[in-house]
Amino acid sequence: MSYTYTTTETFTKTHARRLAAKVVADMHQCQTWYGGISDAEIEEYQEELAVMLLGGYVKSYEFGFKTSDDRRVVAWRYTVGPAGDLQGGRSGGLYSQAEVAGAKTFNFMTYSDEWHALDAAEKDKTKASHPINRVSGQPPQDGNGYWETSRTYVSGGAAVTREEFRPWQT
Repeated sequence: MSYTYTTTETFTKTHARRLAAKVVADMHQCQTWYGGISDAEIEEYQEELAVMLLGGYVKSYEFGFKTSDDRRVVAWRYTVGPAGDLQGGRSGGLYSQAEVAGAKTFNFMTYSDEWHALDAAEKDKTKASHPINRVSGQPPQDGNGYWETSRTYVSGGAAVTREEFRPWQT
């Protein structure tokens, strides 16, 4: 005898906020180790990320430090994708030994196909619903270091996988 069952879960505002909170917890730890970003800025990024995740508009999200020639010193990138489970990972555990003197912070979002499919009015409406005003651009290039996948955060059937750009140890 065998049994089968199907479960479904709708991705809700609560799930979007839960995932955004994981990223923001990492931002707070980054702030503790390196400074460079205020609590007010982090709060605004959290609101933006929750809105954009809820709409399915985020392909990837990245923050960190870059040099004056636009190269990563240390960074955290989160890639959004579907997940088969409903467990959440623990935030934190960020690399804490990068030398960021002279580097400046950056925050970059790559939009999903769902975002690009919206008409201009829908994009404007979504942008007006959060406090961040982004401009077009490119993320920094890799500096003297490497990428390492470190965590996955899951909520409501959506997953956010974290990668860290870490400097080579000398």
